[in-house]
Amino acid sequence: MTRSLDAHDFISFRDPDEDRTWFFDATFLRSSWTCIFGRGCLGIYTTPTPEMSQGCCSMGAWFTDDEDLAKVEAHAARLTDENWQFRKKAGEKIWRQRGEDRTSRLVQDACIFLNRPDFAAGAGCALHLGALQAGERPLDWKPNVCWQLPLRLEEDTDDSGHVTSVLREWKRRDWGDGGDEFAWWCTDSPLAFIGGDPVYRTLQQEIVEMVGQKIYGILVDRLEAPQPLPHPALRQNGSRPPRR
Repeated sequence: MTRSLDAHDFISFRDPDEDRTWFFDATFLRSSWTCIFGRGCLGIYTTPTPEMSQGCCSMGAWFTDDEDLAKVEAHAARLTDENWQFRKKAGEKIWRQRGEDRTSRLVQDACIFLNRPDFAAGAGCALHLGALQAGERPLDWKPNVCWQLPLRLEEDTDDSGHVTSVLREWKRRDWGDGGDEFAWWCTDSPLAFIGGDPVYRTLQQEIVEMVGQKIYGILVDRLEAPQPLPHPALRQNGSRPPRR
């Protein structure tokens, strides 16, 4: 597989209130990436499968901790047959043990919460749909990994207690060994860079949830400067994002 040079600009600044340094992937946050689930997303199988409308839900969701799982269980209990295709199949357990991890159960080779194209309410996440119908934020209902994608927050504490926090795009390697087997990944491809606004605006709620309102405000001030480096997905072989 031919790869473009994966060069990104990062913005870095000290936290005004904590012993912490922040690093932000400015190239991705300024980019026009947008989720194209149901709009040509090729999925994460070894061959493109846009007709399946599964996006990155084929493997199920990894729960980060007990709190994450409890949150999803509580909101799953609020779903109905009208917004969750496989509610009756879930029974009392929405998760399974996978080695040392807990993940959402699979039904028909994809996440149990993924409504398929033949469902009356349409394809997509039942938790996402349920939240919208309740007038609430999908990020408060969904597993952490699901609402955070394609963002990833990594933190490291050195011997002196100083924390380094890095918010960047989710890459193939973050999926583990299987990531390189995907026929495509959305942050690698110009197909997904068709949004009308930059990521730091379209994913504002998610970023604020991950870093806090004050840090987000500082970040926006830094990001408003002109962009010196386009996203790598748009530089490969002189690619341009498709016209909408």
